[in-house]
Amino acid sequence: MGAVEFDEPPEEWTALLPSYADMGFALGGGQTLGIQGHDRYATEAYDELPGVEFDESAVRQLNDNGVDKELFYELEAEAHFMEPNQLLNWYGWSESDVEEIETALGPFFGNFIRRRSDEWHDYRYYDLYEAFELMAEVFQARERYEAFVDLHDEMLATIDERLPAEERPNAMLVYPADLPPTEFHPYRFDDGGVSTKQWRDLGLTDALVASDVGHYTGDGGTVDLETIIEVDPDVLLVRGQEGVSESAFRESIIEPLREDPAASEVTAVQDGAVYNGGYLDQGPIINFYQTERAAKDIYPDAFADATLFDRERVANIITGDF
Repeated sequence: MGAVEFDEPPEEWTALLPSYADMGFALGGGQTLGIQGHDRYATEAYDELPGVEFDESAVRQLNDNGVDKELFYELEAEAHFMEPNQLLNWYGWSESDVEEIETALGPFFGNFIRRRSDEWHDYRYYDLYEAFELMAEVFQARERYEAFVDLHDEMLATIDERLPAEERPNAMLVYPADLPPTEFHPYRFDDGGVSTKQWRDLGLTDALVASDVGHYTGDGGTVDLETIIEVDPDVLLVRGQEGVSESAFRESIIEPLREDPAASEVTAVQDGAVYNGGYLDQGPIINFYQTERAAKDIYPDAFADATLFDRERVANIITGDF
């Protein structure tokens, strides 16, 4: 995108991925006008923050039958926190479409940091807090950003103190291609993508490292139960169940795997180590929420009673009372 200039912090803005929506909200910039999909935005994390309000009904869904350029004119955002190349490669936009919106409404600012496996993304990636720091420049919210850095550092220090000394389990991250689950889209989490940050921070080893299974990039590629049996992970993380209750996850994922003669041979299934893989996208607030949940799932003896982040401190940073 080259140099992007802002006369002042945007008051009306939109994101596509929840990662950037969460960053803007964390920095006191208010809430996004639009989002890729409500079911992929972990706004329940905000429900845990005292005194913080978020009106999900006021957020437009941007990807109904693609991302319609006319929606941008309806939103009239001053800034668009999203990756233009994602619009080109996923939603059929042209360079002229991007230039039109930039000229008529406001600049694009973003990088597709969810994963690091798309062929079209042959330029620099950012980790979560590198991208968050750039967003803080846009919103002129350096103090809020630094407060989040301090809280994040404290969380990582607590994790390091509590992680068991023995060898960490290996884990396989998948997305069911069907239900009951028999085919799966495989995901790698050893590549540094933002969507899998919590698994790396918790010391898990990617079970696919020793295999020839690649990372799913929307190309329809799947693996079957035979592959999962061959990989035989200690932990199985299943996506596509964002926001569902524990009972619903057990009914749709865990029980069918236990009842399947082949799947029941997998170590993770036998040991009861099949867990919800969480949301694809996360900014700093959602990352706190997902990391704590993952720690309690995978290391219950070490983290069952742990509070990995202070909800009130997060709320105070968002509202500027810190």
